[in-house]
Amino acid sequence: MISLFRKCILLWLATVFVATAAQQTALSELPECAQICLLRAFGTDTCAPTDQACICTNEVFQNNVTLCVSSSCTIPEALVTRNVSLTNCGAPVRHRGEHYVTLSNAMVCIAAAFVVIRFAFKATVSRLDFGYDDFCVLATLIAAIPSAIITVFGTVKNGLGQDLWALTPTEITQMLQYFYIMAWLYFLQLTLLKLTLLFFYIRVFPSKEVQRLLWGTVIFTVLWGLAFIIVAVFQCRPIHYFWTKWDGMHEGTCLEINAITASNAAISIALDFWILGIPLWQLWGLKLHWKKKVGVALMFCVGTFVTVVSILRLQALVHFAASSNVSWEFYDVSVWSTIEICVGIMCACLPTLRLLLVKLFPILGGSSVRSRQQYYNYGSGNELKNVSQKHKSYNMNTSAAISSPRTESFDDKIEDGIRVKTSYMVKHSHSDTDEASLVSHEGPQRQ
Repeated sequence: MISLFRKCILLWLATVFVATAAQQTALSELPECAQICLLRAFGTDTCAPTDQACICTNEVFQNNVTLCVSSSCTIPEALVTRNVSLTNCGAPVRHRGEHYVTLSNAMVCIAAAFVVIRFAFKATVSRLDFGYDDFCVLATLIAAIPSAIITVFGTVKNGLGQDLWALTPTEITQMLQYFYIMAWLYFLQLTLLKLTLLFFYIRVFPSKEVQRLLWGTVIFTVLWGLAFIIVAVFQCRPIHYFWTKWDGMHEGTCLEINAITASNAAISIALDFWILGIPLWQLWGLKLHWKKKVGVALMFCVGTFVTVVSILRLQALVHFAASSNVSWEFYDVSVWSTIEICVGIMCACLPTLRLLLVKLFPILGGSSVRSRQQYYNYGSGNELKNVSQKHKSYNMNTSAAISSPRTESFDDKIEDGIRVKTSYMVKHSHSDTDEASLVSHEGPQRQ
């Protein structure tokens, strides 16, 4: 009976429409509920069945059909109806996923090149032990590689960057499933990236006050990252409801995804400003040549670009929250997330890259060599001679051997006078090849 009724509707539509074969095919693709809604809309005399321009542009007619379809059809049927209607009206098919694939592959490759340069420089030139910051930036890159692979073979392949109604139900489900994985991977990458910067600052700023501040920030960042990763993984009950709830035919509950993403972005931006403020605060009080101070400050401030990207991503999240066309709006969020992580990796490698450039082009080092020589001479009372290029040995016209981390100077021989004792910190340093030399500022310490 239902099949007979559907055939009658199609026969009537084919009779009243002066339509091409393609239009008749499109009408046959409409779900039965949509065909009934279209018949009712024609009954209002808003548009004639033969007036294609009115059908495609009249807002009253379209609203009548939309309201009817929303109440009479399932979500998959409503999406099919919208796709057929827009195609029949000649609306352009939007597809920008390939641009994202190109961008993602390029950004990850460039970020990987920065990390390779960082590790190669430390392994072959500076010959220093790798620190926590090196392992964290490597872990960030390793976590970013699956995201790039999922972008190509998961989200974009299943419709990211297209309109939702242009996708099949299977494509929508699979796209959301891959996006679910990308969400908690992003939180992991973001946490590791911030830890990279924090461990770098811990290595180059030895002040106890700053160390306590930085370690406190590390603890907060770890807890913050773990909290959002856990929330992202278990935001829906059951978990698969995240990628099946879209059709309205499954049961489950989910946390508010817009609140999760917005709160994470807001805290991340605040952390960026906090982490940036620590080195700039320390740099202000260092006794460095002003040219070197400006150069190091500019290098640190390049990291603000990551914060700018985070703000742009937050703006994309606002648009995403207000849209039901998730496959289209997910695109902007995904793009800015990729840029944020990859640019962050590059910025984390800039100190090492700067040392490499200074090694290749010494003129870029400014007055840093002279500053280091003054540091080793300061307070010794002797002339420093024949300093090796890598500071591995020092020949001084004194009988005291510099072999331990700390050596004491002479005691005043005046029996009934003021006794003065001065200590000097002498470090075995690859100052041309260690990022710590960028802010090297130790001097004699009075006791």
